[in-house]
Amino acid sequence: MTLPIKKTIIRKNKKGGLLLMDNQKDAIRDARQLGIPKMLLLGFQHMFAMFGATILVPLLVNGYFEGEGLSIQVTLICAGLGTLFFHLCTKLKVPAFLGSSFAFLGGFSTVAGLKTGIFKDMTMGEKLPYACGGIVVAGLLYLILALIVKLVGVKRVMRFLPPVVTGPIIICIGLSLAPSAISNASNNWLLAFIALAVVIVFNIWGKGMFKIIPILMGVLISYGVALILHLCGVTNPGGTAILDFSTVSDAKFLGLPPFQICKFDITAILVMAPIAIASMMEHIGDICAISATVDQNFLEDPGLHRTLIGDGLATSLSALFGGPANTTYGENTGVLELSRVHDPRVIRLAALFAVILGFIPKVSAIISSMPLAIIGGISFILYGMISAIGVRNVVENHVDFTKSRNLIIAAVIMVCGLGFTNGLTFTIGGTTITLTGLALAAIFGILLNAILPGNDYTFGENTKGDVSRGLGMNPQNSDIES
Repeated sequence: MTLPIKKTIIRKNKKGGLLLMDNQKDAIRDARQLGIPKMLLLGFQHMFAMFGATILVPLLVNGYFEGEGLSIQVTLICAGLGTLFFHLCTKLKVPAFLGSSFAFLGGFSTVAGLKTGIFKDMTMGEKLPYACGGIVVAGLLYLILALIVKLVGVKRVMRFLPPVVTGPIIICIGLSLAPSAISNASNNWLLAFIALAVVIVFNIWGKGMFKIIPILMGVLISYGVALILHLCGVTNPGGTAILDFSTVSDAKFLGLPPFQICKFDITAILVMAPIAIASMMEHIGDICAISATVDQNFLEDPGLHRTLIGDGLATSLSALFGGPANTTYGENTGVLELSRVHDPRVIRLAALFAVILGFIPKVSAIISSMPLAIIGGISFILYGMISAIGVRNVVENHVDFTKSRNLIIAAVIMVCGLGFTNGLTFTIGGTTITLTGLALAAIFGILLNAILPGNDYTFGENTKGDVSRGLGMNPQNSDIES
C-alpha cells in the first residue's frame, strides 16, 4: 500500500536549523525551534488527550474484578514506558502514543467470570494476574505477525484477516460488554445520562482541542456534578453515597505503584490471545491513519513489522507487571492534525509526563473515587462505538453480503461470539480448558475464511477502509483520505 506524500519545502529557522514545512498547511516536523516552554505545553496537550480513555480501562476492569483489578498508577506508567519503547523500536520516527487498549475489555470480563478449573475457588484479585498473562501471550503474537509481514509482505498476511472476519469480531467485543454498561449506569441514571450527554456534545459539536478529548470532558464535567450533588447531601437512589473519599485522604502524594507479576494458564491465554487478532487490525488501521495525517508512509519506513514489534512488546511488558494491553491512540492522532506539530519528540514528552503522574498515588485515589454510574454512562457510547466501528469496517471495505460465503462467515462469528456466554469447557490431560465465545469466534472465522472459496478482499486497494479498522475513541480522525 502506497500513501502519497505531499511535497514539502525546507526553511531555515532563526538559529540556522532546518525545518520541514508542509507547503499547504505548514506542518512542523521539528518542534525544537518552538522552544522548550511550547514543547512542554504540547506534551501536556497530548497527555490530556490520552488521559480520559487510558484511565477508563482500569476503572472498567476494576468493576469486573469487584475492586481488585488494574492499578491506575501502573496503567499510566506502562502507557508512558510503552510509548517510549515503541518509539525506540520504530527508530524514533512514528509520532504515536500508546494508551490502554479497549479491545481486551471483553477478555477481562470473561476471566473475572471464570468458575472452572483452577479458577473455581479463586478471588477476583487472584484471577487478575492470569488475565495479564494471557495479554503477554497476545502481545507476543504481534511478533509472529511482524515476522510474517517481513518475510511475505502485508498483503498476503491480510488475506487471512479480511473485514468479513475482523468486522464481526469487533462487533462481538462491543456487544458482549453491553450488560456491564447497563449495570454500572443503573447505580445513578442521572449521572450516567450527564456523562453520556457530555461525551456526545463534545464529540459532535466540540471545537479544537475539546473535540479531541470528549471522554476526558465527560469524566470531568460529570464528576463535577457528582461532587456538587454530594456536597448538597444527595445520595444514589439506593441510599449509598455518590462519592467516597475515604481512600483519597489516606493516599500519599508520592509512592511506588503496586506492580504485580503476571501468571499463566492455558484457559486465560485462550481467552486473551485471540483478541490480538482485533487489536492487530486496530494497530494497522492506526498506523495508516497516522501516516495519512502526517504525510509519511510509516508502513514502509520504519516499516509495519517494526511498529508491530513495538506495540507487541509494549503490550507484553505492560501485562508482565500487571498493566493492560497497549495500543496506538486515535485521540493523539487527532491532536497531530489539530496542532500541525508532527514531531515525535512531543509525544515522548507526553509519555514522560504519564510516567511521572503514575508515581502520585493521590491522583490515582481521586480517579478511583469516580462513581460507577459515570463509568456506565461513558461505557454506553464506548461499547456501542466499538461495535459500530466493526460495522463501519465491514461497510467501508464493501463486504458483499449477497455472497453466501461472507454471510456464513459473519453468521458463525456472531453466534459463537455472543452465544457461548459461558464458553466451551473441556479437559485434556487433566487440564481444564475453557474456550470463550470470542476465542471460538476468531478460530472459526479464520478457518472458514481460509477454507471457503471466493475470498475477494485485497489489503491496500481501499485505503479509507483500511484506515477505518482501528478501535480508537475518535474514529472520525480516520476519515483522512490518504
